Amino acid sequence: MSNAPELTISVHPSTASISASTWNGLASGGRQRPGNPFLEHAFFRALEESGCATGRTGWQPQHILISRGDAPVGLMPLFLKSHSMGEYVFDHAWADAIERAGGKYYPKLQSSVPFTPASAPKLLTAHDDADAKILLLQAAEALAERLGASSVHATFVTETEEAIATAADWLVRHDTQFHWTNDGFARFEDFLDTLQSRKRKAIRRERRDALADGITCEWVTGNDLTEAHWDAFYAFYMDTGSRKWGRPYLNREFFSCISASMGDRIVLMLARDGRDYIAGALNFLGDDTLYGRNWGAVRDVPFLHFELCYYQAIDFAIAHGLKRVEAGAQGQHKLARGYAPVTTRSIHHLVHPGLRRAVADYLADERKYVELQNAELGDYTPFRKG
Repeated sequence: MSNAPELTISVHPSTASISASTWNGLASGGRQRPGNPFLEHAFFRALEESGCATGRTGWQPQHILISRGDAPVGLMPLFLKSHSMGEYVFDHAWADAIERAGGKYYPKLQSSVPFTPASAPKLLTAHDDADAKILLLQAAEALAERLGASSVHATFVTETEEAIATAADWLVRHDTQFHWTNDGFARFEDFLDTLQSRKRKAIRRERRDALADGITCEWVTGNDLTEAHWDAFYAFYMDTGSRKWGRPYLNREFFSCISASMGDRIVLMLARDGRDYIAGALNFLGDDTLYGRNWGAVRDVPFLHFELCYYQAIDFAIAHGLKRVEAGAQGQHKLARGYAPVTTRSIHHLVHPGLRRAVADYLADERKYVELQNAELGDYTPFRKG
């Protein structure tokens, strides 16, 4: 007879109902703090407590926690959703297909960092416990059945999680992002030296034009972040976000929350004209990666977007010895600026057998397309051949 403690599975309606030490311990593989800032307890809590990711906005937390006795062994950040906004992996066609056939796609369960298209583990275990990860997938399937959800999705997962989900008969979807890699550069000019001559000249011209007429850039982080900085950035975010997708997802309170709880993981890059801030880019700092998230401006300055979001990020990564810059979703224009294509992954459990068959066939073709596209895009990077 085994004396091992029994496994228990609990579903939590808020991040606050799980202790920060439990959450961060599982999200960091047993360390005190996750290497990825978007996995921090404080990040999820700020999204919920600011009102950005709650039941009222269609993001009802349903975080799954697995424990063995008193010891937590697995966590899956999870939300019950009534729409597909803020995910960056588009399943609107799937929803339309099942609803035209008389079914219901919503609610669905979504494992993701809300409004954040950055790859990070979603099956969180303290010691890379493959069995616990499988249990998390099974628990999510059972929860979907209990809640009457059409499906479970985990977006921007790792390659290891893709393999585990494939073995569990989940569907896999691939997409493309563009990341910059630091090959041991000591300064920005070292990076430029790896590019073709005309590409080097184009980037130097863009940087010169962006900072013409006395415009300067500054990096603000940690205790130097003030409410005045956030007021300025929020104006940029709202202006650009409203024009781009109609309704920005983040409210002003969210930025104050994360500044107070994890300011050392934030790098706010601001462009100033004299005394006035005119544009800004919000970045988050991981152990070895700078993650570009939101950008905005209240004045149209040629190439300033590229300067703040791409070139300043490269400058920061080089200065701080970071391995890479992840500049967010989509954007083939990043290729010419030294950002190379990488594959992103998501996993999907669809309850309806007919929808599952149709989506499985579609995803098989889509993965082939993404593989071919990334190989082709790789030929268009600006780096010198050989």
